[in-house]
Amino acid sequence: MLAWCALLAALLLAAQPARADEAFITSQPAETLSVVDLATRKVVATLPISGKPAGIAVSVDGARAFVTSPDGKALTILDAASRSVTHRVDLGGGPLGVAVHPSGSPAYVADWYQHRIKAVDAATGTVSGEVAVGQSPSGLAVTPDGALLISADRDSDAVSLIDTKTLTRLASIPVGARPFGVTIDAAGARAYTANVASNDVSIIDLKARKVVASVKVGARPYAVALAKGLAFVTDQYDSTVTVFDTDTLEKRATISVGDYPEGIAASRDGAFVYVACWEANTLEIIDTATLKVVETIPVADGPRAFGAFIRRTGE
Repeated sequence: MLAWCALLAALLLAAQPARADEAFITSQPAETLSVVDLATRKVVATLPISGKPAGIAVSVDGARAFVTSPDGKALTILDAASRSVTHRVDLGGGPLGVAVHPSGSPAYVADWYQHRIKAVDAATGTVSGEVAVGQSPSGLAVTPDGALLISADRDSDAVSLIDTKTLTRLASIPVGARPFGVTIDAAGARAYTANVASNDVSIIDLKARKVVASVKVGARPYAVALAKGLAFVTDQYDSTVTVFDTDTLEKRATISVGDYPEGIAASRDGAFVYVACWEANTLEIIDTATLKVVETIPVADGPRAFGAFIRRTGE
């Protein structure tokens, strides 16, 4: 009897669906953070975040979310599961891009006006260090091993490479004109910058510390997502996503999406790419197999979702 009960309990447990990953979408004019359940494809929570929130980074383990507010000059740290604010950190300047060390702490915040990156302890909200970079740092990304932080220094037309242990700037690499979003591949070998003014993507070999290729895309590219051997680039002025093969660099598709696409991220399995469309007030879902939009989800006014906005909720 006990064995049968144990078997029944195990079967019931196995039948329970795993919690789906979530998208944390910052909406700047609305001053909110929308949480989208990616299984039901519905907004399940809307949280007020003051100061015109723009940047977002969710820790690899899904425990915390970090939101920058450029107008509020602050970083908001949230417990992602409970949707509660644990710290509101006054940083001054113009905090924009944000990334998190794979260990979960610190968070790195790009100060657009003071041309510096600040490290913030996730548990306490204290600033633990900072480093000077190029002009107007925007997007940030950390290599999967946590050793290297990359800053897209927009008005320097370059990226900075930063040693995360010592918080020292190792190199500045010239890229296209006005780099904004930056994304690192899963191997930690290459970085991709969306260059707003030159309408292209620079591909950087991180070991060699140089640009190895440049790919033309649509007008005013904002950010890049990687999935299934493809790069997906949001073209703000064209309201499209340009897709190219990361090996051959050949263009695969131009996908029409909502007006003014900005933030973009891939699902963990690479099956979908999620696009925040600023003027359409939508989160759009692209199937990476068919390269077509398969769902449009209404969100709050002016979604930017600038950064790593997908939260993992299970294995």
